[in-house]
Amino acid sequence: MNNSTAAPSSKPRAGSSQPSEASFKRKRGVFQKDSSVQHMMYGFGDDPNPLPESVALVEDIVVEYVTDLVHKAQDIASKRGKILTEDFLYLIRKDAPKLNRCTELLSMNEELKQARKAFEVDEEKLATIE
Repeated sequence: MNNSTAAPSSKPRAGSSQPSEASFKRKRGVFQKDSSVQHMMYGFGDDPNPLPESVALVEDIVVEYVTDLVHKAQDIASKRGKILTEDFLYLIRKDAPKLNRCTELLSMNEELKQARKAFEVDEEKLATIE
């Protein structure tokens, strides 16, 4: 199917800055350099070496989803002037598995920050003792 004749899948919103079709196409191949999409597809049950067309399609879907999510978060945060993590959590609030996974990853990130901070303090103490 030719994308130039198909209607855009996302709803255009008044006052929002939607990327043009040309700028979206320039983002193609962002994840293919390190084959992370290919590894993700394999992790979710696909063939270890999926067709390049399949990888490109999944990448296009992911880039479109993330771009749309960021634009929606930007619309929410427009009064504040900057996007916060809570804006994304607000957008996915009705999708329980995504929300749970995001909160889990955010808490894990906070735990890792605290562990790194404690580790750096211990190294500084050891350096002053020696």
